[in-house]
Amino acid sequence: MRRRVAVVVKTILSKIPKRVVERAVQIGLGALADAASPVEGLRSLFRIENELYGLEGKLARDYGGGEHTKHRHMNYHAFFLKNIEAGDRVVDIGCGDGTVTRDIGGLENVVVLGIDQNAESVHTARCKNKNKNVSFVVGDALHDLPVENYDVVVLSNILEHIERRIDFLRKIVERMCPRTILIRVPMFDRDWRVPLKEEIGVEWRLDSTHQTEYTKESLVTELETAGCMVRQLEIRWGEIWARIEPRAKPARRGI
Repeated sequence: MRRRVAVVVKTILSKIPKRVVERAVQIGLGALADAASPVEGLRSLFRIENELYGLEGKLARDYGGGEHTKHRHMNYHAFFLKNIEAGDRVVDIGCGDGTVTRDIGGLENVVVLGIDQNAESVHTARCKNKNKNVSFVVGDALHDLPVENYDVVVLSNILEHIERRIDFLRKIVERMCPRTILIRVPMFDRDWRVPLKEEIGVEWRLDSTHQTEYTKESLVTELETAGCMVRQLEIRWGEIWARIEPRAKPARRGI
């Protein structure tokens, strides 16, 4: 039903000059804010803002030719690349369509495995991959972690999706014996609107599948509880980028 209504509305709007549509939306938003109590006005505007965020992400991907422009604007790939050494074995957990994984594969003598539970994303990653030292597999981050040595584990916007994150981090260390774990997570305190949304009962997370979003303090506490030490931490673009190491170095398996 919603899709049919959207098609009808899109057809109607296509016949009206965009500037007129934009002005009508502006007037409507002003009316929402003025006609209700502050709480109800905020709720309405925040719900619309959340919908716009999703639409903007879709259009940013289309504008980028299938790749979200955040890769280019935020340049977070560089954080991962500078913390990986020549000859490292790397696993990228939750690799999506492999954009970060393929960049890592361009480093000297690096071997990279990308894992994602979405078979369609893995198919796309394989189709785009040109590097023989990069491979992709379909697997669930909680149940299908490889039991073999990896020097570096990459978790790019993954940890926040996991419910039992401390157990997950411990399992990574136990199974893969990494020297380094590289983490990128969203911040709860990225903007004043986030706690306000939570306070008045509006979805505050960037993604409704997030189990948490972090402050610097909550992330460090969680990592230390999981037996990891923070060696480097940067706050960029409303996110935390961290390089961590297991406190106790597990015995690596013979290769």
